Amino acid sequence: MATFFETSVEFLKGVGPQRAALLNRELSIFTYGDLLQHYPFRYEDRTRFYSISDITDEMPYVQLRGTIKRVDFHGIGRSRRMTAQFSDGTGTLELVWFQGITWIASKLKTGIEYVVFGKPTRYGTKWNIAHPELEIPSAAVESRGSFHPVYPLTEKLRARHIDSKFFSRLMREALLQAAGKIHETLPPRLCADRDLMSRSDAMHAIHFPPDIDTLNRARRRLKFEELFFTQLRLIQMKLLRKEKFPGQVFNNTSLVNTFYNEVLPFPLTAAQKRVIKEIYADLKSGKQMNRLLQGDVGSGKTIVAFLCMLIVCGSQAQCALMAPTEILAQQHFHNLSRYANAMSMPIALLTGSTPKRTRQELHRLLRAGVIKVVIGTHALIEEEVRFNRLGLAIVDEQHRFGVAQRSKLWSKSDGVYPHVLVMSATPIPRTLAMTLYGDLDISIIDELPKGRKPIKTVHRNDSHRLQVNQFIRDQVSEGRQVYIVYPLIEESEKLDLKHLMDGYESICRAFPDYAISIVHGKMKPDARAFEMDRFVRGETNIMVATTVIEVGVDVPNATVMIIENAERFGLLQLHQLRGRVGRGADQSYSF
Repeated sequence: MATFFETSVEFLKGVGPQRAALLNRELSIFTYGDLLQHYPFRYEDRTRFYSISDITDEMPYVQLRGTIKRVDFHGIGRSRRMTAQFSDGTGTLELVWFQGITWIASKLKTGIEYVVFGKPTRYGTKWNIAHPELEIPSAAVESRGSFHPVYPLTEKLRARHIDSKFFSRLMREALLQAAGKIHETLPPRLCADRDLMSRSDAMHAIHFPPDIDTLNRARRRLKFEELFFTQLRLIQMKLLRKEKFPGQVFNNTSLVNTFYNEVLPFPLTAAQKRVIKEIYADLKSGKQMNRLLQGDVGSGKTIVAFLCMLIVCGSQAQCALMAPTEILAQQHFHNLSRYANAMSMPIALLTGSTPKRTRQELHRLLRAGVIKVVIGTHALIEEEVRFNRLGLAIVDEQHRFGVAQRSKLWSKSDGVYPHVLVMSATPIPRTLAMTLYGDLDISIIDELPKGRKPIKTVHRNDSHRLQVNQFIRDQVSEGRQVYIVYPLIEESEKLDLKHLMDGYESICRAFPDYAISIVHGKMKPDARAFEMDRFVRGETNIMVATTVIEVGVDVPNATVMIIENAERFGLLQLHQLRGRVGRGADQSYSF
């Protein structure tokens, strides 16, 4: 038997089968519970009446009290409109209707006092309000002194006269019937400790708040509840996963010891050592690891990942590292190959541009277990890619992949699932990380390698361009390299932004004596790799690029990052772009 909140919205007074079908289709509202959780997205303050003489351009809407002096009709057919002269003693404005004129005209009476609510628009020295809400004061008395909810709607609903007023009536009726049925979902002690209002009070106040303070308390209660149960679900998933999925046991550290003592060219930071111990504890626990490795750009996540690979490969299993772009995959392969070769560990690269014959041979060697480490892009999750024994799956810049893409990688090995390590350079506050990644254990590298200096980040306007250009010359004269990043490749009719092709020409004119690279997403992979390689080898001084260089490009000699139209990038992109500099011992700058 359906509970009250599972009852079809069709049976609520004022709805019926046709409107219910419309609500189902347009807003996915099927039950009383769905309706009550269709929250307003803003509120209109009906607590104050304005005078016509008080109206200004900044006002989004006004509530007025006055009388209609005259009603006029203009035009014929579809261009017909009706106007009414409305006065409150301080001035006069025009009320305008373009639709439903016959019905509205039958209701309007001159000389009677009305309450008018709507958005004022100025035409010359006069104001008008199109399709205002009209009520006689006796009917409006109840609504004064409260915030009126405004609900998300669609054009089809509006065309059927289902507006925020209609929803308010439904909500009042639903809340009336729900009296005594909205039960508390959080423990009383938790509500008391967090000063949370009851669930029943919050549901009433979110729809009909008496004041702004009560509204804020209701929002806080409902947001807390949503996040609280999200975390509970994630913790439940995490515990079930640990019980349900046994993990392969990897406790052979002989390769790690050899590498650490004989090959590793620099000392690990204390944070890197701590993180490796946490991951090793998971690898030998017999439970499947599902861990997030978080560390700022340049903090040494890749070498930590490689040391973990050595633990797995020491137990005759395989590792896969998946990166979001071909540039980053090639970068990882280039950096890790020298370490893997020094350890006589077979390593391969698999991307979309890997030749077919090479790819087929690579697939065969993976199935046979000959290749121990494979680094690649989305090509790793294609159907034909199978492993002999995949022990560790690593995903770099994991926010760039969807859940389904990541899960395809987990299922690449028959039998036991591989251990999973996802890496991200995005700085996520711990509380937010626990909410978003509650099913993951979290390891944080909170220390940069010795000798690294914090990047100096500054904001400059177009008027400073000559100073910035001089700064570029000073840096290049000292043997440094520079990135200049644009949001667009070519000029856009819709967006007035600096674009790469125009920028490249400007840079060439401003720096005629310097070698300049250009890299963007429309270039063929070979051409892009050639330009990247020139910059990495120091053959070019300046690289003009789009966000294709956002992840993974590692040039210690590059010390200046200039981001044009920075407002067009997200915070994550800006953080990643800034991380392309500051990878050596020299002071770096981000403009």
